[in-house]
Amino acid sequence: MDHVLNIADDYIFTPYVYPASWPEDGALRQIISLWVLTSLGAQLIYLGFGALSFYYVFDHKLVKHPHFIENQVRKEIHLATASIFWMSFPTVALFFWEVRGHSKLYDSVSDSSLGWPGVLLSVAGFLFFTDMCIYWIHRSMHHKNIYKYLHKQHHIFKIPTPFASHAFHPLDGFLQSLPYHIYPFIFPLHKVVYLSLFVFVNIWTISIHDGENCIPAPLICLINGAAHHVDHHLFFNYNYGQYFTLWDRLGGSYRHPSDRPLIDEHKPAKLRTM
Repeated sequence: MDHVLNIADDYIFTPYVYPASWPEDGALRQIISLWVLTSLGAQLIYLGFGALSFYYVFDHKLVKHPHFIENQVRKEIHLATASIFWMSFPTVALFFWEVRGHSKLYDSVSDSSLGWPGVLLSVAGFLFFTDMCIYWIHRSMHHKNIYKYLHKQHHIFKIPTPFASHAFHPLDGFLQSLPYHIYPFIFPLHKVVYLSLFVFVNIWTISIHDGENCIPAPLICLINGAAHHVDHHLFFNYNYGQYFTLWDRLGGSYRHPSDRPLIDEHKPAKLRTM
């Protein structure tokens, strides 16, 4: 995140925002700047890619589904934007700790003991680690003593649109994002790769809520896509995974995506009562 902060300082904050008496490496200034960048950046990714997915990928016939609620898109956006605002505060604490040099992020490929193979391995490690952690965090959110206080807000959207991707209770959303942020404090990771993965996971989260199954048939048993996640919203206690189906299979919660169309006005989907 320090690369983004440095660019913002050079072109925006130092010449136009902060007084000269505020040094760029001052803690208070860095915290304020990181909060602005985190909150604004997350909102732009969510609204920008969410809108592209909604208008060009999402099947708008789904709004006729009997479980698509009134004013749903407006409710999704309202909940998501509020959640991103509040989630930014604890996220900035982690970014600040990172900018202060307490993570294992590095600047150059030469800093990796394995070079480019090490960079590629770190990407695989990031995906495996975060997928594993998010599976168990997500599944714990469905525990009866937790669900009604946190995760239920996300599940009011049984037929989600891409705008439901970030529509969580703020604490729920932060806890499910936590693995992304703690990974570079445990394992080495290139700074640019980290930023790229941060954008990727946000886009992936949007994509699994767009209702459009783009996973090739041979990979549908391995990769958790929109078809899996729509069934998660419809049937509640299946397909908790983020990218892959591995942990759902190991945890006994895997459900192969429904073969029947989502829209069947004569035979609406039978849902679990919550």
